Amino acid sequence: MKLFNKKGAMLVAALAVAAVSCSDDDDVTGNVVTTDFTGTFVQQDQMGRPGINTVFPTTDAEENAFNTTLPADGIARWQPTFQSKVEALYTAYSNTAGTTLTYENNILGLDLPTLTTALALDVLQVAPNATTNYFNPTTGLPLTGRALSDDVIDVSLILLFGGNTGARFDGNNGTPNLVSDNVGLEPGVIQSAFPYLTAPRF
Repeated sequence: MKLFNKKGAMLVAALAVAAVSCSDDDDVTGNVVTTDFTGTFVQQDQMGRPGINTVFPTTDAEENAFNTTLPADGIARWQPTFQSKVEALYTAYSNTAGTTLTYENNILGLDLPTLTTALALDVLQVAPNATTNYFNPTTGLPLTGRALSDDVIDVSLILLFGGNTGARFDGNNGTPNLVSDNVGLEPGVIQSAFPYLTAPRF
């Protein structure tokens, strides 16, 4: 979730603060930045699960509205929209395949209303006494957070298109591959010490 300070153009992420000097609210002396946190902050973005805010709202206006919806209001406001979007995707693939395709309860046993309810909430659950993972149907506590090695886009695709085995549309037996973006984790990006990731490459 990012917040925007109306008084100065400042984005504040949930886990990191990045200050951008667009007015004289921030004073820079040498390499030291002092930041003025006074003023009114409003929510500008949310991303509990990457991709949800860009894929499921159907228009730019809806995407902006979703990003500024408080999580407590997300289910009532967005679950019907998200369910309709998934149903529309299945209809589109049905037209391409020449046969009727419908959502099948996923590998976690979630039906479509339950899955889209979780997606509309767009927060990560925390299980302090369980292994942190974005997806693991064998633990009994799936979606207990997000580890650096979790392939969050593939997980979302599996939950949406994998059916009860996780491999319903995996590209085999004439099916389209809808359960992976085919982008793997870059080797060597995770380290054992803070900040845990290698420096970004531009």
